[in-house]
Amino acid sequence: MAAAAPVQAQDIVLGASVQLTGPVANTGRYYRDAYQIAVDKINAAGGVTVAGKQHKLALKLYDNQSDVNLSVRQYTQLVTQDKVNFLLGGFASNFQLADSVVSEKYKIPMVQGGGASNEIFARDFKYIFGTLAPASNYFGSTVEMMKSLKDGPKNVALLYADDSFDVSTAEGTRPLLKAAGFNLVMDERYSSNTSDFSTLLSQVKAKNADAVLVAGHETEILNFVRNAKSLAVAPKLYSFTVGVPSEDFRKALGKDADYAFGMTAWLPEATLKDRWFGDAAQFAAEYKARFGYDPDYHAASGAADVEAVAMALEKAGSLDPQKVRDALAASNFDSLYGPIKFGANGQIDLPQIVIQVQNGKVVEVYGAKGFLHEAHYPMPAWNAR
Repeated sequence: MAAAAPVQAQDIVLGASVQLTGPVANTGRYYRDAYQIAVDKINAAGGVTVAGKQHKLALKLYDNQSDVNLSVRQYTQLVTQDKVNFLLGGFASNFQLADSVVSEKYKIPMVQGGGASNEIFARDFKYIFGTLAPASNYFGSTVEMMKSLKDGPKNVALLYADDSFDVSTAEGTRPLLKAAGFNLVMDERYSSNTSDFSTLLSQVKAKNADAVLVAGHETEILNFVRNAKSLAVAPKLYSFTVGVPSEDFRKALGKDADYAFGMTAWLPEATLKDRWFGDAAQFAAEYKARFGYDPDYHAASGAADVEAVAMALEKAGSLDPQKVRDALAASNFDSLYGPIKFGANGQIDLPQIVIQVQNGKVVEVYGAKGFLHEAHYPMPAWNAR
C-alpha cells in the first residue's frame, strides 16, 4: 500500500519501503514521519534548485509489513516500475543489508538512517549511504564510562540478538571490554523477537555479572526489563542499544525504566544548526506538534537523509544518479542531526552519548569529554526502589 501525496510531473521522487505495520512498526513510523516533515519543509522553502531550475520533492512509500523479502520486492518495484529518482531506507540493519542490493544493482543512490551494521558497509558498495554510526562502536562510550565509575563493575554479560546490527555490535564490543580490563563472564546470542529471557537472566545471576550490556530491538529490551524485575535480577548496571532515548520505552515501563543506561548520537539541542529547520530544537518542536510524539535519533537521522539528497542534488546540478551519488560521497554540511560527512565506505561516524533514565527523564551522563551529569549507580534491588 502506498502512502504519499500525488506525484507531479516535475517532482523529484524519493522512494522507500518502511515498516508501517508488523513487529517493528513503532520504530518504522519515525522514518515515515521524518521523511514527510523534511520533504514538506524543503518544499515550503522553494524545493531544490538543480541547474537553475526549481523542483519539489515527492515521497513514494510502501509498507513492507516488517517483512524483509517484501521490502526487497518493493524496492525493485520502486526502481523498475515506479521509476523513482532516488531511494531512502527503512529501519533495521537486516533490511538495509538486503535492500541496498537493489540500489547497487540498479545504480540508484540510497541514503538511509535505519541500519548501522558494519556488514552493510563492508561490501564495497558504491550506492548506499548511512547516517547511523557504526554498530561496532555503539557501546564504546558506555565501556569508557564503566571504567570511570567509582566502584565500577568488573564482570560483564554481553547479550545480543541474532540479526546483523546486534551481531556487529557484539563483535565490536568484545575487544573494547577486553582492552578495558573487564571480565566477560557471559557472551550469549539470543533469537530475535525473544520474549522470555528467564534462562539468560538466571545465568546473569549465577555468574555474578554486575554489568549487563544488551543489544536488541525495543520490544526485546522491554521484555528483558520486565523479566529482570519478575525474577528480581538487578546487576549494578544495565545498558541497552535501543529504547532508552524513546518516550515509548519510558511510558511502557514507568518507574521500572529508571536506572537504565542507553546511548544516542543525537539530542534535540539548539547548538545543532540546520539550513531548513533552524536548529535541532526547532525540528523537535515542529515534529512533536505535528505527530504528537517526540522524535529520537531515528527520526533525526531520517530527516538528515532527505536533507543529504537535497544538498547532493544542488551540488551535482543534475538528476543523473551517478552524479548525485558522487555528490553524496563528497557531502560535508551541518544538519539538525549533526555534521553529515560520509566515510569512504558510505557510513557516517558520530560519537555516542551515554544517557540514563533518572526519575522518568533522560539525562546525558557521559560523552567524549567525560561525565556530563552524575550517573545513578549502582542500580538498587527491585524491591528497594
